[in-house]
Amino acid sequence: MYRVFEALDELVTIVEEARGVPMTSSCVVPRGDVLELLDDVRDALPAEVDDAQDVLDRRDEIIRSAREQADETVASANEEAERLLAEARAEAERIVTEAREEADRTIAAGEAEYADVTERAQVEADRMVQAGRDAYERAVDDGKREQMRLVSQTEVVQAAHNEAARIVDEAHEEADRQRADCDAYVDTKLAEFSDLLATTLRTVDSGRNHLRGPVGSAARPAVYDYQAQ
Repeated sequence: MYRVFEALDELVTIVEEARGVPMTSSCVVPRGDVLELLDDVRDALPAEVDDAQDVLDRRDEIIRSAREQADETVASANEEAERLLAEARAEAERIVTEAREEADRTIAAGEAEYADVTERAQVEADRMVQAGRDAYERAVDDGKREQMRLVSQTEVVQAAHNEAARIVDEAHEEADRQRADCDAYVDTKLAEFSDLLATTLRTVDSGRNHLRGPVGSAARPAVYDYQAQ
């Protein structure tokens, strides 16, 4: 490259010192010297300049080839993206379907457990009510018999009335107590099952919310709120 600049400087000197043509801006330069300096410049230019010119000459072909390769790359990327999206959607649908089936099974089990607990609670309540009624009737019968026995004894008529009234009152109180115990038992069992069912439904809802994160575009399954009903 140094020889290039040196030859150019010599050419400038030759032109500056050349004899001018009268009445014009032209001048007369030694042809041999100028041609020799131009050959030196051409020989001194690096091979990369020729390569660069070749690249410029092949520019359109290179650009067209690059565009074709870019189009192929984009098309391939689009196909791969569509394939991955289809696989992701299929996987999301599979997960949602499995979650819905599991939720249905859980809800069915909860409903069955609720029905069983309710039935057993009702049976126990009926038994306790019947036992209270039987105790009440026995107490009333005992009171009536005792009343009749005491009435038959003149000297203790007043005492018999008092005792009979006491027995009857106690029978009423015992019946009321057993009825209250029965109601409390039923309420307790129903409350325990309601808590169990609510916990089950919350667990199911939590599992469904977790499944929505990985695939935001997946259709969100409709969930019937059993607890709100």
